[in-house]
Amino acid sequence: MVRTKTPPGLPTREQIIDFIQTSDTPAGKREIARAFGLSAQQKISLKALLKDMADEGLIDSAPGRAFHKMGGLPKVTVLRVADVDDGGNVWAVPERWEAETPPPRVRVRERGRRSALGIGDRILARTEEAGNGWAAYPMKKLDRAAEAVLGVLRAEGDKLWLQGVDKKERREVPVSDAGGAAPGDLVLAAMAGRPPRITARVVERLGDPFEARSFSLIAIHKHGIPDVFSEEVLAEARKVAGYPIRSSPPREAGRISGREDLRHLPIVAIDPIDARDHDDAVWAKADDSEDNAGGWQAIVAIADVSFYVRPGSELDKSARSRGNSVYFPDRVVPMLPEILSADVCSLKAGQDRAALVCHLTIAKDGTLRKWRFTRAVIRVAANIAYEHAQAAIDGAADAPVPAELVENALKPLWACWAALAKARAKREPLDLDLPERRIVLDEKGRILSVAPRERLDSMRLIEDYMIAANVAAAKALEAKKAPVMYRVHEPPTREKLVALKDYLETFDVPFALGQVIRPATFNHVLDRIGEADFRPQVMEQILRTQTQAFYGPQNHGHFGLGLGSYAHFTSPIRRYADLIVHRSLVGSYGLGEGALPADDAANMERVGEAISGLERRAMEAERETVDRYVAAYLAEHVGTVMEARITGVASFGFFATVEGVGGDGLVPARDLGTEYFRFDESSQSLIGDQSGETFAAGQRLQLRLAEANPVSGALRFELPDGKGSAGSDRRKGPPQRMLKRRGRPANIRHQGRKR
Repeated sequence: MVRTKTPPGLPTREQIIDFIQTSDTPAGKREIARAFGLSAQQKISLKALLKDMADEGLIDSAPGRAFHKMGGLPKVTVLRVADVDDGGNVWAVPERWEAETPPPRVRVRERGRRSALGIGDRILARTEEAGNGWAAYPMKKLDRAAEAVLGVLRAEGDKLWLQGVDKKERREVPVSDAGGAAPGDLVLAAMAGRPPRITARVVERLGDPFEARSFSLIAIHKHGIPDVFSEEVLAEARKVAGYPIRSSPPREAGRISGREDLRHLPIVAIDPIDARDHDDAVWAKADDSEDNAGGWQAIVAIADVSFYVRPGSELDKSARSRGNSVYFPDRVVPMLPEILSADVCSLKAGQDRAALVCHLTIAKDGTLRKWRFTRAVIRVAANIAYEHAQAAIDGAADAPVPAELVENALKPLWACWAALAKARAKREPLDLDLPERRIVLDEKGRILSVAPRERLDSMRLIEDYMIAANVAAAKALEAKKAPVMYRVHEPPTREKLVALKDYLETFDVPFALGQVIRPATFNHVLDRIGEADFRPQVMEQILRTQTQAFYGPQNHGHFGLGLGSYAHFTSPIRRYADLIVHRSLVGSYGLGEGALPADDAANMERVGEAISGLERRAMEAERETVDRYVAAYLAEHVGTVMEARITGVASFGFFATVEGVGGDGLVPARDLGTEYFRFDESSQSLIGDQSGETFAAGQRLQLRLAEANPVSGALRFELPDGKGSAGSDRRKGPPQRMLKRRGRPANIRHQGRKR
């Protein structure tokens, strides 16, 4: 990202940061403008400057729109007491923290000698930087949050101890009241007291933590994911599930109660073999019109959730508070009650279903020429798994797809997709082939296998149809000047590009910072690398270089896909953002009831921030649960030497993953032998002082699995012989460029889902 100059008359970036840090009160745009005496026109430029500063990682905003230095805390914020040490010092953490860096620990300075605060207390506090850390001065004690610690009970003599499930939590707490739970049980416990008398009281027994089905339960409770619907929401779901989509005879040919009748078309839904719901279905045929010779007509039919879930209803409030469905290997925590998500709204074969349909006219080069949106009734001809659709199109004799459907549905879809693929190739979106792990369970929830999910053409086909419909939805709303909840993916920041350049230099791969950065820029880097051993690690590094996508009403394009306008339209069963887009389409195209209310249109930015945060919560919970399943799968192989790859290096050791299985485990630097290893940040490697032996990111080597903890998802590896050579791929001495770039010595102590 190129840094823009400060417009004339505005304060500099340094002046703004200085004002934010020294202001006695929270500093928002209004306070900054007043402090520097800016005119109305200059306030518009100030807004753009503040956004640039946020993009550059200089400042961040807090609830209430006050700004603070990036990586810091708002002047006034809510803190939660996390610890009271043996010396009586109170330490707190921000109750809300959405940055990628770990939340800071804040020293709470109270009046009086004895602390009046205990673990779990919430305070409104004024904060300030103090030395290398942060200090907080309580202004008001707030109601205590209903929060519990998730852990496992351990017996020691006649005492019970609580061990937290978080990988970072190493302290055990004595249990004052087991609440009927026994040693080995997974429990929720409330913390009470102050050191040295902090105790845990069990408030709920959750069962055996080593049962496979407990792994997702751990994530649900740890992240506070609501997994139970209120009786009011369930009652409303049962009521709307009875809404007729066909309540009277058609008043005109091809229409039913104002809906287009598309039940005669062989529309098919192609999904993962383990799909829990079916949002979308597709159809295509050759276009025989004169003005689109060689082109195609296509339909992307999406479950018409907006017909059932009306704005302001109990269902709507519940869906917004959840933000999205959360998918675990053993269960799904749906955004909508199952009577809707898995039944009435789900596009099931042979069932009449309400759909919001995107009609696409596609040119022979794959570009979108026209689009229109209608409400329709569809009847899906078949629900087909990706694997079965691929086998059928490949001509496999045992593919479980009727021959008639292959001819009338699949072959036209593939032919039209060939055109869409041309357009995608010309656009050159970011192409990172990072495998997704698939965990297969038996009927009792036991793990049968963990392996990368195969990437099939059938998956790419559906993805390209979904992208086309998402683009059409965004452009259609723009044409109507209607509100759009964009899926925004901004270009990488300059800071991250500089870090990538330094990293690539260690492999003698050039990367020019002065060029215009496009998705193809990163693709060309991977083309240059070819199939080198370090290719997976470079792909992961490129992924880390990207900004995090989010939802918002301002269009900043989708960098990764190489698209100027992009919204999420295709999954309203599982994403609230898509439901907003549906409502906007319904209103702007006059498609009936369920349009976007004026209040929601006015608060799109706030809603976008909320659902973006809920999405991040879901992704973290899903990732942690997969790690727990992988750890459980590998627990039976503790002591085994296996093929591994280094995924990250730090001064305290390196992290590695088991090839083909996944899971991240640590090899502590202390276990590398008696030799002193230095950490080289630019090359992401540990280098032995005497031997020059190197452990670097991307390196493949043999490691012995020393520990696998299914409850926390943590793994620990060690070298096969405890120290020294770990396999034929161990590097003997770094290239001279690494030695020249080496800084001062370090002390060794320490995303097949549809778019």
